Amino acid sequence: MTIADGELVTLVGPSGCGKSTLLKIIAGIEELTDGAIAINGRLINGLAPKDRGVAMVFQSYALYPHMSAAQNIGFALQMQRVPPAEIRTRVEEVGDVLGLTGMLDRLPRQLSGGQRQRVAIGRAILKEPDVFLFDEPLSNLDAALRVQMRSEIKQLHRRLGTTTIFVTHDQIEAMTMSDRIVVMNAGVIEQEGTPLELYDRPHNRFVAGFIGSPAMNFFSGRIQVRDMAHFVSDGGITFPLHKVPRNSDGRPVTCGIRPEHFELGRGNVDAEILEIEPTGSETHVLARVGDHDVMGVFRERISAAPGEKIRFATYSSRVHVFDKETGRRIP
Repeated sequence: MTIADGELVTLVGPSGCGKSTLLKIIAGIEELTDGAIAINGRLINGLAPKDRGVAMVFQSYALYPHMSAAQNIGFALQMQRVPPAEIRTRVEEVGDVLGLTGMLDRLPRQLSGGQRQRVAIGRAILKEPDVFLFDEPLSNLDAALRVQMRSEIKQLHRRLGTTTIFVTHDQIEAMTMSDRIVVMNAGVIEQEGTPLELYDRPHNRFVAGFIGSPAMNFFSGRIQVRDMAHFVSDGGITFPLHKVPRNSDGRPVTCGIRPEHFELGRGNVDAEILEIEPTGSETHVLARVGDHDVMGVFRERISAAPGEKIRFATYSSRVHVFDKETGRRIP
C-alpha cells in the first residue's frame, strides 16, 4: 500500500482484521515481522517510535489525569527541555486552532469527551509529525459529538495538510472523511479506492457487503441469457442484468442490490412486509422475498403494516453480480 503525501486514508474492516495492528506497526508499538515501512523515502523499520516522525491519537485519549490540558499538550516539548515560555506559546497556538482557548488550565476530568479528544489531537499536532495515526478516536463519543468531531478533524487535515491514517468501524466516518478507503480482511487488503469507487464498484462480495449501511442484499442463483440477460434466484426471483460476459448462460452467481436501489410500487417482485422503520427522511422496510429477507430504503413515507404486500423493481445498472465460487465481481 502506498499513501500519497497529504492524503487522509481510512482503514476499515471487521474486528480482528489487522487495522489497529497495522497502525501500531507503523507507530513502532508492534514489531514488524516481514516487509518494510518507509516515510518520505526513509525506511523506519528499526527506528524507535520517537524517531519515526509519527504521532498517534488513541481511542482512550491516554491523557495524564494529574496534568492540565496545556501540560498534556506540551508534555513532549517539556521532555525535550524546550523553554517553558516557548512551550506555552506553542500550546496556546494549538489550543486556539482546536477551540480549547480558556480550557487549557483544566484537568482532564473537568473536560467533556470531545474536549479531551481535542487535547489528545493537540498533543499530536505539537509534535509536527510527518504522519498522523488515529486509532478509532471518536468511538467513545456520543452520536452528535462524533459528527462534530468528524467535521473538525476533516477541516484540521485540510488546514495542516499532514498525511493521516485513520482507523474506524464507522461506515459514515469512512465515507465522509476519506480521500481513500482501504478495506481489510484477515490481514489482507481486499480493495482500496475513493469512497464512491468502493461503493459503486466493489471488487468482490466481501467489499460489497462491508461498505454501505444498511448492508447490500444478496441473492443466490444463476445467469439466464435469452433475448436479454437476467439473474434468476434459487427461489425464482428475476432481475434484469445490464451486461454479462459471453457464454454466461447458466453460470452460478450471487446477485447484490443495495437497499436504496429498489424502486417501490412497480416491477415484478412481490414482497411481504416484516418491519417498517421510519427515520424521518427515509423509510427502512424489511420484507420477505421468496426465501430471502430483504432490506429496502425508500424516500417515500410508507403507510403500511407488517403482513401487507408491496411490489418493487430495480434498474439493471444497479445490480451487482459476483462469481458464486470466488466472490469476484462480474464483469
